[in-house]
Amino acid sequence: MRAKPKTVLIADDDMDYLYQMKTKVEKLGFEVITADNQTEAELLINSFKPDLAIFDLMMENEDSGFILSYKIKRKYPDVPVIIATAVTAETGLSFDIHSEESKKWIKADLYLDKGIRSDQLQREIFKLLKV
Repeated sequence: MRAKPKTVLIADDDMDYLYQMKTKVEKLGFEVITADNQTEAELLINSFKPDLAIFDLMMENEDSGFILSYKIKRKYPDVPVIIATAVTAETGLSFDIHSEESKKWIKADLYLDKGIRSDQLQREIFKLLKV
């Protein structure tokens, strides 16, 4: 009997990017559930526990990804969270999630710039899930 595949929640308001990420993550053997905005992602978080979550930073709010990270970590502290964003390319802003100060308010486990290669995505997901 095969184990049930792990579930990844992906939230992004860019439908093309959401489809690409869903396809990449499914090819790695995961079940994928998607949300195309923060509100939908919050409803999903309240209804099930994913094994890992990937959130865009800027959706209907400039800090949607941070809000979702905070909410999922409050409900499921052990679920790894990746923030995948183009905010650095678009605004020049960058975030360091490794400093103690940043860890207090950025609840993500990993921060990735969009355009991530499939092999890098696989490596990071497997590392976070200890696969």
